[in-house]
Amino acid sequence: MDSPSTVPAPAPAAPGPGDDRLRGGSLSLLDIASSTMANIGPAMSFYFGFGLLATTAGVASPLTIVVAGLTVALLGNTLAQFSRAHPSAGGFITFVGKTFGPTSAVTTALLITAGYIIAISSVIAISGGFLSMTLNYYFGWNVPWFLFTLVLTALAVTLIIRGIGVSTKLAGYFFAVEMLVLVVVSVATIAKHGAHLSIKPFTPSHVKGGMSGLAEGFPLAVYMFVGWENSAALAEETENPRRNVGRAVFSSIGIMSVGYVLFAYATVTGFGYDADKTGAAAVPFIDVAHGTFGVLAFFAYIAGLTSTLGSLISGTNSQTRLLFNAGRERLLPAFLGRVHPTRRTPFNAILVFVSAALLIIGGWGLLHIVGGKGTMDPVSFFAESSTMGTILILLVYLASNVALPFYYRRYQRSEFRVVRHAVLPLIGAAAIVVPLYYLAKPGQSTPYDWFPYLALGVLAVALVYAVILTRRDPGLGERVGAIVADAE
Repeated sequence: MDSPSTVPAPAPAAPGPGDDRLRGGSLSLLDIASSTMANIGPAMSFYFGFGLLATTAGVASPLTIVVAGLTVALLGNTLAQFSRAHPSAGGFITFVGKTFGPTSAVTTALLITAGYIIAISSVIAISGGFLSMTLNYYFGWNVPWFLFTLVLTALAVTLIIRGIGVSTKLAGYFFAVEMLVLVVVSVATIAKHGAHLSIKPFTPSHVKGGMSGLAEGFPLAVYMFVGWENSAALAEETENPRRNVGRAVFSSIGIMSVGYVLFAYATVTGFGYDADKTGAAAVPFIDVAHGTFGVLAFFAYIAGLTSTLGSLISGTNSQTRLLFNAGRERLLPAFLGRVHPTRRTPFNAILVFVSAALLIIGGWGLLHIVGGKGTMDPVSFFAESSTMGTILILLVYLASNVALPFYYRRYQRSEFRVVRHAVLPLIGAAAIVVPLYYLAKPGQSTPYDWFPYLALGVLAVALVYAVILTRRDPGLGERVGAIVADAE
């Protein structure tokens, strides 16, 4: 008999079949589609992104949105095909990891987690910031925005922990409000200028700087769609995820593409097709609403508030599932993979995810003070942090598109189709290189010039951690994607 000192320590127990599962069948196709569009947050994204897009791409900025929508649809095909074959709460982590092995799974887990936490910090900050702006505009109140941010975040987290069903439906209601307002304001603006409408916004010759202007504005347009992948991570809680995830992805991208083109056309029309005036406005769409009919501006502010809250709730719901699944599969610390005993929500992952985002906001603000720039403006922080987060997220998009043909040739050979599983994802991968280049090119202003180096640093740390972990845990590869979302 071995002495106690020579008996090997038992390996960490694998997750149990029931105590680590999310509540299956809680969400319908409508739930995950509305959650996806709420995560995109069209009012929030358009309000704070379109002015810069108009400055970059000119009057024909709506044409840039059309190109971005087509590109995101290519990415949507990749996600839909993966989810059809292997629906998982791990989303991109599972898809890349099953294709290229455990090291890639761990690397992807760290990249996407870091990217989403940085990106959600922008949403958390702007939720309080926009509420502060609204109250200041209408009542002259000067309440510090971060106080609103803390209160709104606490309320959102409480709701999210209660259950995926109730929080997703509320996010869907918020999305319905913002979309209704955006459409009504846009239609009213176009109707008011009916005698002077122009096709300039859809004419390639009116893209500022030609193809270079289109390419430079392209990452801004793509960013407005970030969140389109929301439904994939909700697969474990979705009815018939193999079918419904893909439907939610494509319907969301289609609706958002048409919506953004409408909003963009109405905005440049409201500014008399003057891109400089459009770009100079703090929130161009609200200015247009005010100029069309005064009361519409009030509803536009309401749409902005519901958009930030809907995006915060739906984004946290989806993205914490990735963190949770990575913990459940031991790609990240195991305590992240535990669910609330009665609510069946990823309690620990939610708290860690949101706490990390709040720390980023605090640290970013501290850097502003130390650097002599004064207090941090939530609108500027929104632009900066969302850009940094987008770089990391785009790297994962790129890896997923490259992975799809290899995955189908290895695991689904009988279903492999050249166009659907090779040509389209490779075109999507090539398209992702364009925004990556413009987000990482030299000569940008500070802090944007630091972001490419920071992204490389995160990637390097993720790779080192992944190599160490996979060597210490030889069974890790077998756990990646082990829980299929629709498995009994």
